[in-house]
Amino acid sequence: MQVADGFPGVVPVRDSKNPTGPALVVPAAAWSAFIAGVVAD
Repeated sequence: MQVADGFPGVVPVRDSKNPTGPALVVPAAAWSAFIAGVVAD
């Protein structure tokens, strides 16, 4: 998984094994909540 920075308010995520494939773009707040959940588990 690759995450890009420099996009205000959103976090683009893509499959590192398929770098030319589509990216999933999620709101920054949702990404922060996801990461917090991963760290807490």
